[in-house]
Amino acid sequence: MSKNILIVEDDERIRTAVRLVLEEEGYAVVETESGEAALEVFAPSPSDVVLIDIMLPGIDGFEVCRRIRRLSEVPIIMVTARDDSHDIVAGLEAGADDYLSKPFDPKVLSARIRALLRRSRPSETAHPHLIIDQLELLADEGTVRVAGHQVHLTHTEFRLLVELASNPNKVFSREDLLEAVWDYGYLGDGRLVDVHIRRLRTKIELDPANPRYVITVRGMGYKLQT
Repeated sequence: MSKNILIVEDDERIRTAVRLVLEEEGYAVVETESGEAALEVFAPSPSDVVLIDIMLPGIDGFEVCRRIRRLSEVPIIMVTARDDSHDIVAGLEAGADDYLSKPFDPKVLSARIRALLRRSRPSETAHPHLIIDQLELLADEGTVRVAGHQVHLTHTEFRLLVELASNPNKVFSREDLLEAVWDYGYLGDGRLVDVHIRRLRTKIELDPANPRYVITVRGMGYKLQT
């Protein structure tokens, strides 16, 4: 069964170019030119991947992303008109899994979509039940608790935590995490890791500014400290 891709883009030329490439690769594509239309389409029939332009008429891409994220853990790619760090970070903070800057090669987009779909499949690898102080991770059950209370993580945040927990106290570079969590390797951007680490800390750390569990090792990367 073909995967469904929702494109939210007000530029008809871009929508058409992207649709043609994705349809050629066997995806079923739904196009919308506004955030309002995208939400109307998504609610009754969720897609497998959503591509959202930041600059939209009416509801902007950030708000569309936030509203879809409240409904679903679907992989979301934000598209920005320029390589602007503020827009990129804001999009990731809104709940996006990845971003692309215009102009982009539709083939690169297709590769990113394939990677997102691969990592959204259930893992066949068994992971141990890990407890560190008040943090409890039941990876096989998809459950995280802090001080006995269940914490809701996005799919990407959960994969990031599981990867760090796969080898506690080991330092993972940004490149390691991009390869393991995003399946991108050198094609990715370290900002993806940094923003998702920050989001993860806000959910599992009692004091995100002074983290107990997810530690930054300056110049090297991140580790889960026991």
